[in-house]
Amino acid sequence: MTTSQYIGVLDRFEDDLAVILLEQDGDVVDEQGIDRDDLPAGGDHVDAVFQITRDDSGAILELEYDAETTRTRKERAQSRFDRLAERPPTDDES
Repeated sequence: MTTSQYIGVLDRFEDDLAVILLEQDGDVVDEQGIDRDDLPAGGDHVDAVFQITRDDSGAILELEYDAETTRTRKERAQSRFDRLAERPPTDDES
């Protein structure tokens, strides 16, 4: 049996289904739905990051919440947002 490693990011909830985007080398390569009740503790929110191992049939063998990467990604996104919000003053505002 072959296995594949992914970074998973919880994208959205569809009723009781958590839809996780699977990334490899920074690109989204697939998505996987799992029952919301099967999410690891702490990972039951949008943008939660997981370390995922799947077998060649696509079944999840391991699903581990990565709190540190979740925090880092959130901080980077907030920093980008803050930089974009700091627009230069227009001539009328000077």
